[in-house]
Amino acid sequence: MKKRIKAIIFDVGGVLQLGGYSKKPYKHHRTLGVHNYVSKKLGISLDQYFDSIDTTYAESIEGKISEKKALGTISKNLNTSVKKIKKLFIQAYKKNFKFNNQLLREALKLKKRGYKISVLSDQWYLSKEALITKKITKNFAPVIISCDFGVRKPNLKFYNIILKKLKIPSEQVLFIDNQKWNIKPAKKLGMKTILFKNNKQLFKQLSKQNIK
Repeated sequence: MKKRIKAIIFDVGGVLQLGGYSKKPYKHHRTLGVHNYVSKKLGISLDQYFDSIDTTYAESIEGKISEKKALGTISKNLNTSVKKIKKLFIQAYKKNFKFNNQLLREALKLKKRGYKISVLSDQWYLSKEALITKKITKNFAPVIISCDFGVRKPNLKFYNIILKKLKIPSEQVLFIDNQKWNIKPAKKLGMKTILFKNNKQLFKQLSKQNIK
């Protein structure tokens, strides 16, 4: 017998927050619009910019270093103040991302019908500050952010954290993300999955799974 979905996990960047993504020329930096914005404001090339932030930025997403140390290192490498770096990044995220209000409305309808709605997202300290807004923290639970838990997608440990907090068997959980490599671990754990492309496609697939 097919088990009914009881919880839905949403990604943030590219799902609940739209924009800022690019596949080329830096495939590992999908928030290219953000990085372009900051590098241009600082008057340096994108290559020089990435050389200055890469290691620290990656470690920050997994919470391997503190926000203070991350910002201190990046500001030093970019030869500017911590205050200016923080301001530029927050501006960049807010400029390049727009909250997916249509999806939020649908998610809240599902919540009213008894589904648990939650968030699993890879973020570093400043993207968390800019993108994990009150619309998310107020309406979704649990909200699991990589920099707070020391692990990120596609590590299975990250998915197991939210499953443990949801206290729902993986077979009754639906995971929604916009990247194929993040979908695979969820499937491996037994979750139902949807690869997000746009709202219309998502709503159609939710309907197919009798989630309305």
